[in-house]
Amino acid sequence: MTVGYIQPIAPDSPTPFAVAARDLLRNTALDAARTLLLEKPWPDVTMSDIARAAGVSRQTLYNEFGSRHGFAQAYVLRETDRFIAAVETAVHQHLDDPATALAAAFTVFLTAAAEDPLVRSIVSGDGSDELLALVTTQGEPVLHRATDRLSGVIIAAWPDLPTADTALLAETVVRLAISYAALPAGPAGMTAASISTLLGPYIEQLLERIGHGGGSVGAGVAGSPAGSAGSAEPAPAGP
Repeated sequence: MTVGYIQPIAPDSPTPFAVAARDLLRNTALDAARTLLLEKPWPDVTMSDIARAAGVSRQTLYNEFGSRHGFAQAYVLRETDRFIAAVETAVHQHLDDPATALAAAFTVFLTAAAEDPLVRSIVSGDGSDELLALVTTQGEPVLHRATDRLSGVIIAAWPDLPTADTALLAETVVRLAISYAALPAGPAGMTAASISTLLGPYIEQLLERIGHGGGSVGAGVAGSPAGSAGSAEPAPAGP
């Protein structure tokens, strides 16, 4: 009997030292900035402050980030990644109910945003116009980054959703999230419930279109036509 050759499974390739060292430098500097923002507003945080807190030279920061504006951009994008990671966890805890997943994701995001020194610095109106611009008038990199990552979260949760609908939903949610984070309208849970009421039926319609069962929102939407998903037909009368 001929025994076929089994290709051994190659171990994960180690991260090259230069890449690991650069990641460590960037994260250490960005963590230092986050800590400093807990103590004072962004306009009062200098590159020298960040370098000192990170244990590197000021020139090292400029070599890596290019400028103070480049550093701020990198910091905002890193915080965006942190928010999306928290949202992903919330979504995966409610895969059987998209509306609940959406509400949970918004609650997690808005709660984290309210506690985040970056968002608090923007909302407080303490002169952090540079940071505000990075999520509004100059917010295209953040919008694209968050939309792409959230699209990935949605596709991983419900892989049969059409790509175009997924992209539309992700961008809409991201724009709403940025708006509510920059200008809070009330408690995180209340805002999340409102967003879920607005967008939940849309998500469930998408899932119904591709043959997935929806959650509870579709059944509770006023004006749903008789016989539609979520509304049961009355049983015929017995003899």
